[in-house]
Amino acid sequence: MYGNNLGEMAWMDLSVPDANHIKDFYQQVLGWQSEAIAMTAQDEKYNDFVMSTPANNEQIANAGDGDSSAGFATGICHAKGTNANIPATWLPYFLVADIEHAAIKVKEHGGKLVTEIKSMGADQYVIIEDPAGAHCALYHKGDKI
Repeated sequence: MYGNNLGEMAWMDLSVPDANHIKDFYQQVLGWQSEAIAMTAQDEKYNDFVMSTPANNEQIANAGDGDSSAGFATGICHAKGTNANIPATWLPYFLVADIEHAAIKVKEHGGKLVTEIKSMGADQYVIIEDPAGAHCALYHKGDKI
């Protein structure tokens, strides 16, 4: 995770048809390391990936506290299941206090909801398109904010 305050970017990921290929691309180009995350969509099992930078890998190893989430750089996901209609672009997730209220504000101010509000455990998110056509996600961290 990145920021923890309202309006800050909390996460960024990329959903593509072939996450394995794109994961390999960024490993070769940027030196990122990957950690597979088991996923299931329509009874199909596959892996999405959490990526970390070489510097973050070293920090994680030296921290010794077992919390590797601080070193994650991004996610690379298959465009399947709940990610099926996500555009193949780097997608930042910005923190909001109330996901329903934020979704209403998007529409009131000329934006569109690309997806319905989705749940991931206690967290919720919605992918939006702003009036210029740019995409991002609004993200609510359960009851933490």
